[in-house]
Amino acid sequence: MKEDKYRSQWQATVRNYALPVLGDTLVHNIGLDDVLRVLTPIWHEKTETASKLQGRMDKVIAFAIVKGYREGGNPAQWKSNLSLVLPSPSKVSASEHYPALQLDDGPRWWSDLQCRDGMGARALEFQAMTVSRSGAVRFATWDEIDMKARLWTIQPGRKASKIKPRSQGGRPHRVPLTPEMVARLEALPRFEGCNLVFPSPTGKDLSDATLGKVMETIHSADIRRGGLGYLDRDTGKPAVPHGLRASFSTWVSDHTDFERDMAEIALAHLVGTKVAQAYDRADRIEKRRGMMARWIEKLTTGK
Repeated sequence: MKEDKYRSQWQATVRNYALPVLGDTLVHNIGLDDVLRVLTPIWHEKTETASKLQGRMDKVIAFAIVKGYREGGNPAQWKSNLSLVLPSPSKVSASEHYPALQLDDGPRWWSDLQCRDGMGARALEFQAMTVSRSGAVRFATWDEIDMKARLWTIQPGRKASKIKPRSQGGRPHRVPLTPEMVARLEALPRFEGCNLVFPSPTGKDLSDATLGKVMETIHSADIRRGGLGYLDRDTGKPAVPHGLRASFSTWVSDHTDFERDMAEIALAHLVGTKVAQAYDRADRIEKRRGMMARWIEKLTTGK
């Protein structure tokens, strides 16, 4: 039922974002600084989710005030409170929002992608499954991929302008490969003298425009068939490759029970404070492998 789905999404955002920060803090002890510690890390990158979370925290604390569990103002209230220290969600979204594929459109979009030939389509396919950045996929090399261990390891210092990864401190980003990812890699042709996983017809790296063009073509083809294309829910703009990462993030936070940190690691984002990063070196490969398998199932079948 729609009510059950809404309740599940409501609880998921609070559980994944607020509880890890607030922990066992009693409701009457929650202040403005506590609310900002929850919202600030995601306000610019996950503005829609952050805005929903702010509203839900507002309601929870307002309920606590009405029931007499706390006194004074509501630190999660937007008007004349958070609005004075955080930019408006509409302004943040307008400047930094990448049009994302709607989750309900995923299976149809995936089916259309399978009908496209060419290395650009295969690269976009792999980007969608791994939720990696475009540059990581376009400059991926075969020596980064361990088929036996089912891992793709991107070394620190690897730049979009550098084909060969460089190891200059930091930690490598490890991407767990699911059976679906491995099968698609095994089906790719290999060219003598070329170490790129997704080379252009000339043997060089694909341009970022190539993957964007594939998405544009799929969008236009759907419109010609009488569909609406593949539009971002909030802006109405056609979805772009980088927006697939936002689709994944929304799915994890609003539709699953996976830990928020696992999604952040999958997106190659730093997790926690600098101290926590120094001591927690676990990247939860096997748990993330299961999460990515579920993501691919959602993307390809809608389940």
